[in-house]
Amino acid sequence: MTNNSDFRIEKDSMGDRQIANNVYYGIQTQRAIENFPISGTKPLSTYIDAGLYIKKAAAIVNGELDCIPADISKAIIQATDEILAGALRDQFVVDVYQAGAGTSHHMNINEVLANRALEILGDQKGNYKLVSPNDHVNYGQSTNDVIPTAIRIGGLLALSRTLQPALEQAISALEAKATEFQDIVKSGRTHLQDAVPVRLGDNFRAWAQILSEHQNRLYIASGDLMVLGLGGSAAGTGMNTHPEYRQRVVDILSQLLEFPLEPAPHLMAAMQSMGAFVNVSGALRNLAQDLVKISHDLRLMDSGPKTGFKEIQLPPVQPGSSIMPGKYNPVMAEMTSMVCFQVMGYDNAIAFAAQAGQLELNVMMPLIAYNLIHSIEILGNTILALTTSCIQGITANKERCLAYAEGSLALVTALNTHIGYLNAAAVAKESLETGKSLRQIVLEKGLMTETELATVLDLDQMSAIVPLK
Repeated sequence: MTNNSDFRIEKDSMGDRQIANNVYYGIQTQRAIENFPISGTKPLSTYIDAGLYIKKAAAIVNGELDCIPADISKAIIQATDEILAGALRDQFVVDVYQAGAGTSHHMNINEVLANRALEILGDQKGNYKLVSPNDHVNYGQSTNDVIPTAIRIGGLLALSRTLQPALEQAISALEAKATEFQDIVKSGRTHLQDAVPVRLGDNFRAWAQILSEHQNRLYIASGDLMVLGLGGSAAGTGMNTHPEYRQRVVDILSQLLEFPLEPAPHLMAAMQSMGAFVNVSGALRNLAQDLVKISHDLRLMDSGPKTGFKEIQLPPVQPGSSIMPGKYNPVMAEMTSMVCFQVMGYDNAIAFAAQAGQLELNVMMPLIAYNLIHSIEILGNTILALTTSCIQGITANKERCLAYAEGSLALVTALNTHIGYLNAAAVAKESLETGKSLRQIVLEKGLMTETELATVLDLDQMSAIVPLK
């Protein structure tokens, strides 16, 4: 290694490169920067964290097993702790669209940790004879077991940090609105046509239930992420690892992350199959699909103010038009739909990438890593924003809801069991043609008495959900 105040020369099997002395990555990262100037999108912070936790656990175990010197182990551990605390985050620079199953990003982590460890030991960056990215930071590891493990841990971190808390808050907010709106009767609209009356509160309670069910599905799917193939090394055989490494490194990771992690029962299977990621992505897609439906419902119910439903009022958060004064749009619901469309697109890409592996390895893991973790995070951020800037501030237009419910021809459904379906259909047709109320026509035809009608056409009774017995 040649070193002066401005740059250092690093060498690898392909030759050498001039590396700026103020950066902590090395020659392999520099080659990746040159090879992959694709999107300008750098690795997600959560994904970086996942890789750092793996490196910390490996350094702890390899130090304890005397696979690497104790002072080097301690320096690597200190370096990971510093970066996890926020230092040197700008040193992870490889574009998310890269080849080699993630080797470029993996070596980016190895090089940054090696160079910071060198400084901790009082040496200069690039002196890999003392601390090597490959021989010390990466001892007993391979891209082929580290990257699928990092995707799993990154997914678990993203779920616990963003999506699960956001879902909890959204469910709580929807349940609060359900209670607030429980006594408000509105018209149902199956096929976007007048239907039997429902409670506005029950609409919100249904949405809370839907999100709760998705929360449970995500919890079940995330269980697959707890099973780690770490220790499989290059091809799932565990070559160049200590016999005790596999179990001990998973145990240390469990302690560091407070997740109930466990070693994969078959290392080759864990390395070759991307099924766990497809499963979680599918759960995210399903959640996104229902979120689109909910956001569309909110927009419909808020439509107006003069020519739409306007059964509810979404809180205005910004002016809606550059030309129409006083216009406010349902921007939070619109944003939610767009993010969900993106998540569904990511899911398709993950499915294609997952089936594209050959033999011992799937080289498409960088795409899977970015799409899966990004899906989790943008869904979590979206749900939180929708909750705090929209759901919590929704108000109901009780009078308008009641007027629509009372004017719905579908109220005639309640007469079926009293005057028969054909008579009820005739009453509805006459009401639509003449403008007379259902009540007036039934009384004129002598089909029921006033007292009977008052009971049968009671909106509170009609809109109540029949309890399960």
